[in-house]
Amino acid sequence: MKVDLHPRVGLLFNAYLLMFFIHKVQTGVGIVGLPRIVYLDSKHDAWISVFLAGVITGILIWVMFIMLKQYDSADLYGIQVDIYGRWIGNFLNIVYMIYLSACFFTIFMNYIEIVQVWIFPNLPTWQLSLVLIALSIYAVQGGVRIMIGFAFLGVLGTLWLGTILIVPMTYADTTHLFPILNVDIKHLVKGIYGSSLSMMGFELLMFFYPFIKDKKNTLLYAQIGNLYTTILFTVVTLVSIMFFAEDSLARTIWPVLSMFKIVRLPNLERFEFIAVSFWMLIILPNMSAYLWAASKGFSRVINMKQKHGIWIIGILGWALAFFIHTRIQMNTVTDYVAKMGFVLAFCYPLMLTALVLMKKRFMRRKAANAQGS
Repeated sequence: MKVDLHPRVGLLFNAYLLMFFIHKVQTGVGIVGLPRIVYLDSKHDAWISVFLAGVITGILIWVMFIMLKQYDSADLYGIQVDIYGRWIGNFLNIVYMIYLSACFFTIFMNYIEIVQVWIFPNLPTWQLSLVLIALSIYAVQGGVRIMIGFAFLGVLGTLWLGTILIVPMTYADTTHLFPILNVDIKHLVKGIYGSSLSMMGFELLMFFYPFIKDKKNTLLYAQIGNLYTTILFTVVTLVSIMFFAEDSLARTIWPVLSMFKIVRLPNLERFEFIAVSFWMLIILPNMSAYLWAASKGFSRVINMKQKHGIWIIGILGWALAFFIHTRIQMNTVTDYVAKMGFVLAFCYPLMLTALVLMKKRFMRRKAANAQGS
């Protein structure tokens, strides 16, 4: 396997599009239940945990950029082979392929659960999963630029959903936020952990990096995308805390969608139907990005065409959907994927960056000694 990828010019995209891509892959089905998850740990200081999680994510993006900058145009698959060697590196690459495929599966299954609860209770899981997977496969087969454009349109097409928060804010009670910093550090950290799981997706930067045209601007635009996500998540959590009574927020599974229920438009009683439908524009770019990154491993690691990997993952994901019948089963799968993601997206890149810097420093010193002799 070649460490560096050198895609043809027609596959490259401008760095400024990372603003939209990073935000889009971070914002998925997790945001609809984020306020409750963090509130269970951090209570009315949940918004502080969410904000700090965004700051930590920004630091991790900076660390990833330092690692990627050490190579000409490498992705994570190539870097791991360069650091660990062929066998260990490819084993870790397969682990990442499984993780990325699991994220792809978890995203569309959680969305299907929302659709079944809020709109179509009797809709068979296999039907909607088939539609979502087919759309994702179609997008991935179009190439990297199509997926980046998909993320761009997804952001623009759903910006208006954020303005709906104005309605629940009219019923907000600011006293729910006080006293500030009333929870101990332990619960604040647990809240950071809970909110960080909803911010996953930024690790895809390690797979899309070779396709960025002006790589020197990667860090700037990736940080802008993460900043927007952090502000959005913090505001959503703040509004949720102020809108719901203490016990109500802890019992509401999807507080964001529940807040949409109070919105009333002419000739439209159930606005949340519109919100859930538009949420497909939010999750499809996520699904496509994870499917692309996972299938890329087939060409990089297994020496198989990527288009074959796309279909293998898609068909396998559709088949696994038949085995999920209850919310408890889906929660169990989501929890396992979240824990795996915390290790592979938040913890492991720190260690890998340290190893890359150590190796590059050793190679420079070795080269300098060779020239001196």
